[in-house]
Amino acid sequence: MKNIALVGFMGTGKSTIAALLSKKLQVGYVDLDRKIEEKEGMRIVDIFSQKGEPYFRKVEKDIVAKIFRRENKIIACGGGVVLDDENVESIKKSGFMICLEATPEVILKRTKSYKHRPLLNVGDPELKIYELLKKRKPYYAKADYTVDTSGLSTHEVVSVILSWLEGKT
Repeated sequence: MKNIALVGFMGTGKSTIAALLSKKLQVGYVDLDRKIEEKEGMRIVDIFSQKGEPYFRKVEKDIVAKIFRRENKIIACGGGVVLDDENVESIKKSGFMICLEATPEVILKRTKSYKHRPLLNVGDPELKIYELLKKRKPYYAKADYTVDTSGLSTHEVVSVILSWLEGKT
């Protein structure tokens, strides 16, 4: 089986959906952010604050290059992984890139209590969500398939993805 990489903005359900897809398809599951935290020995928020976003993106790129050499995985990617063309190339070469999206209002609702989201630890997180979504929209558009998770349960999102995958295999 080819890899299935879930991309999209924070709060769209990537980690949750990836874990459910992994169980449903009986294949391995990888959370890229957890891999980065394991490698660095610190949380993402601490990497951003102590070493900066450019350092984080370099570590992320190195891990993407390694993870996407293997197949048979469901991979939850960090929200900004698509900002690097080489990451997108690695992802698409090894399988399918599925973008999970949600409205800014839903994202804010889902992430408002998260203190571990470095890009939203700002005075006006709602404005930041709008800015980042606008900036990232062309990158997310490179996905093979997109699912709006705003009004769907996790099981409905998994069903939509599985239906799409059935047409691809």
